Amino acid sequence: MIAAVILAAGASTRLGEPKQLVRLAGETLVERAVRIAREAGLSPVVAVVRDAELIETLKTRGAHVLLNGKYYEGMSTSIHAGVRWVEGMKANGVVLMTCDQPAVTAGHLRELCVDPESIAGSGYAEKIGIPAYFPSSRFGELMKLGGDAGARELLRGARTVSCEALGLDIDTEDDLKLARKLFG
Repeated sequence: MIAAVILAAGASTRLGEPKQLVRLAGETLVERAVRIAREAGLSPVVAVVRDAELIETLKTRGAHVLLNGKYYEGMSTSIHAGVRWVEGMKANGVVLMTCDQPAVTAGHLRELCVDPESIAGSGYAEKIGIPAYFPSSRFGELMKLGGDAGARELLRGARTVSCEALGLDIDTEDDLKLARKLFG
């Protein structure tokens, strides 16, 4: 069982509106992330959010939803919440992803998981980032992360699945305009 944890509790300060609720091609970004994770065969799919208004909608789309009341302390608090939950479900591994990378595909997520014993990250913009896969043997390291740093240090030297299109993440109004142009 390989789970997905969608990190969707950020403040979206640069965009000026909650990116989780931004609509792209008829669905919110977080709904899109849930759909793609499910299409990839990841299970369970867990969305970590800060807005209670998302709970029912995401549940109807097949996600387990966790409210992160500590989102203001950084991305690590969402990672901790999601990993703790999937660890309790006895998941063999987890794909960490965000909701603001509209180019992510089910195929890319599956490719991250082909070696269930090794960390794998996404290669774009000359770095290794998320989405990224972590086997359960590395959950303890994820639980030690702090602040807003995310898991970048854990991805050093990881197997890389390249996808330059993932370099587009929706942080600004210009990013959103480009995403709407590319993805409807």
